[in-house]
Amino acid sequence: MALTTALIGLPLVGKTTLFNLLTGSSMEISEFFSGKTETSTGMAKIPDRRIRYLSEMYKPKKTTFAEIQISDVPGLVRGASQGKGVGNQFLNAIRNVEILVQVVRAFENKDIAHADETIDPLRDVETIDMELLLADMDVVEKRIERIKGSKKIKKEDAAELEVLQKIMAGLENETPIHNLGLSEEEKDMLKNYSFLTEKPVILVINIDESQFKAKSYPQKEALSQLAAEKNIPLIEVCGKIEMEISQLPEEDKEIFLEDLGITESGIDLLAKAAYDHLNLMPFFTSGEDEVKAWTIEKGTNAKKAAGKIHSDIERGFIRAEVVKFDDLERLGSMAKIKESGLHRLEGKEYIVQDGDIINFRFNV
Repeated sequence: MALTTALIGLPLVGKTTLFNLLTGSSMEISEFFSGKTETSTGMAKIPDRRIRYLSEMYKPKKTTFAEIQISDVPGLVRGASQGKGVGNQFLNAIRNVEILVQVVRAFENKDIAHADETIDPLRDVETIDMELLLADMDVVEKRIERIKGSKKIKKEDAAELEVLQKIMAGLENETPIHNLGLSEEEKDMLKNYSFLTEKPVILVINIDESQFKAKSYPQKEALSQLAAEKNIPLIEVCGKIEMEISQLPEEDKEIFLEDLGITESGIDLLAKAAYDHLNLMPFFTSGEDEVKAWTIEKGTNAKKAAGKIHSDIERGFIRAEVVKFDDLERLGSMAKIKESGLHRLEGKEYIVQDGDIINFRFNV
């Protein structure tokens, strides 16, 4: 299963533009002016120059990048937690995703009215945060009432009640669940709830061309400080420039980025940040049939990584033939890797490293 993420934010902040850029879709941006209420879903590739390198080396029939699933949900309005706007539908759409990408508008455009009339990114961040927090409070409150209203409170319900009351106290003080320092045991009690303020968040500030060139936009320092305090990634994206980049032939993209003085597009940075923020990484398999990135959690051993390809490979695991991508790139061929003794055999407990190229030996 691919990592799941949702683009959230107020209406008309550029979510659908980013969705189109990430997924290669062509959703009508203008639909949002007429009150679009459906959630759109698509797949976004995780950019990785190593996959491109391996693909050029092997010239395979198929090249497969790691992917994340992106949902573009309707714009959130103040009061959504009480059902205003598309309220509950919006909140339900993001209950089951693993990470939230909050898109915040800093760009100026007199033709696109801001939902709250003025450009104020900090206010907008607080609006979204508060709606998520209120939505969680509503769920917690109802569950507490249900447990307390039972004729007989079971032992496990009593333990859950204690955790829920701790959460409620935190939410009332405007502290999101992920900042409450819950133990693994406490988190385990909550896994069926899919609380919104428990999910990791990435902040994306959507800026305009003049702000991009000036490297400045309203409340930049305050937003950077907020992101640092909350320990969340902050990425600046200029939707208009990103759209221009996306329409260029592959060979011209690097030249365009170089002219702008940037090494990676904001869209690439966003995709990678979402991937990395959930402690994920790729390992590679390569050959003439396919070059492919496989997604695993950091710290995964070789036997479990083999199971990502097929359960039979995990079950019949013998050895993992491992080559470091950096060694392959430096030496230029597998033949030279073997000559240099850099082709290693690893056992089932070997911890797979980011960018390992692996061939699994197995017998079933």
